[in-house]
Amino acid sequence: MTKIEYAKKGIINDEVKEVALSEGISPEMLAVDIAKGVTVIPKNMYHTIKPIGIGKGLRTKVNANIGTSKDRVSFDDEIEKLKVLVKYGADAVMDLSTGGPIKDLRRLLLSKSPLSVGTVPIYEAAVRAAEVYGTIAKMTTDSIFEVIEEHAKDGVDFVTVHCGITRKAVERLKEEGRVLDIVSRGGSFLLEWMIYNDRENPLYEYYDRLLEIAKRYDLTLSLGDALRPGCIEDATDRSQIEELLTIGELRDRALESGVQTIIEGPGHVPLNQVELNIKIQKEICKGAPFYVLGPLVTDIAMGYDHIAAAIGGAIAGAAGADFLCYVTPSEHIRLPNVDDVKEGLIALKIAAHAADIAKGIPGAIERDRKMAECRKNLDWNGQIALSFDPERVRKWRSEVPPTEQEVCSMCGEFCAIKIVEKALRGRK
Repeated sequence: MTKIEYAKKGIINDEVKEVALSEGISPEMLAVDIAKGVTVIPKNMYHTIKPIGIGKGLRTKVNANIGTSKDRVSFDDEIEKLKVLVKYGADAVMDLSTGGPIKDLRRLLLSKSPLSVGTVPIYEAAVRAAEVYGTIAKMTTDSIFEVIEEHAKDGVDFVTVHCGITRKAVERLKEEGRVLDIVSRGGSFLLEWMIYNDRENPLYEYYDRLLEIAKRYDLTLSLGDALRPGCIEDATDRSQIEELLTIGELRDRALESGVQTIIEGPGHVPLNQVELNIKIQKEICKGAPFYVLGPLVTDIAMGYDHIAAAIGGAIAGAAGADFLCYVTPSEHIRLPNVDDVKEGLIALKIAAHAADIAKGIPGAIERDRKMAECRKNLDWNGQIALSFDPERVRKWRSEVPPTEQEVCSMCGEFCAIKIVEKALRGRK
């Protein structure tokens, strides 16, 4: 049985117990939310990892993307990125590889990752078609579903599937006159295939086949937003909302079949529309877990897109988004390196934590309270340990050491905390 089927029968399995313990909630409440489709535990029945929960009342989770491209294929680099992601607290990792021996890298990552692993199977299906036929447009429906099942068999925990882009949606896109039509890579593959073959999106047309595969492996479907806005001017337009309405219907069918789903969201969204986007999704998709890419609140932050994403991510998380996908400083520029991966992850971890404080997630503010206490006590070891990047804090402190060890080299003897403590409490 799948996790939803267990939950609907009132059976509390070990995964539910483990997630409930880590989140500080009751297993019974968690099981009810899984049965309703408002919380998921993305874990393939054949992948041995520590399970995580994503959804209602839980800590905001952060996913990090890695993977090869045709221009850069290095297994060593990708494994090093995985190590960094684990070290700095990623909750999940997605392999978005499009270059080199994709299958071999996926299997290596699955064997090494203690985190939930996601993929986008249409990437591999498209690469195979391009290699064999010289064009993505000659993918077959069977080949797409064969790749999806391969990923599930290998133990992938969740897959992005762009089921919501339909022929009707493509016609709407043609009429609408967007600035950037489609920036989703998977969405662009399917758009080309649909136009070339004059056929419906196979992931939509044969959605029941997809559900059968997902159910067989307890694979979580991340219903991708092929029509997400790629610039803030296109945000919250008819194409985006029409696709979301379709995804909402597909989510209902999945829940009925016992298959867990996550709903993917934008994208590039101006600051004043971020909360609106979360509320629209939660309403249309009946509270299903929402997974957002950032969102980025400006289009001109190249080199600093992780900051634009963290701003949007904090607002989205506070408004109810459950799962944030990191964005690295090299977004829109190049394949990220190890340093980019670290910077992107920490930026979105900060956003997720800020959101959890705003949402009142149990225990979220405790770390901040402890930090304040350490600062009051001029406890530098405590401050370093509580930070998101202890190594950086320790390194920067040592580079310009203060004359007095209790303080920092910015204020020195004029440290406000030390002056006040001495005045109020006679502390030396």
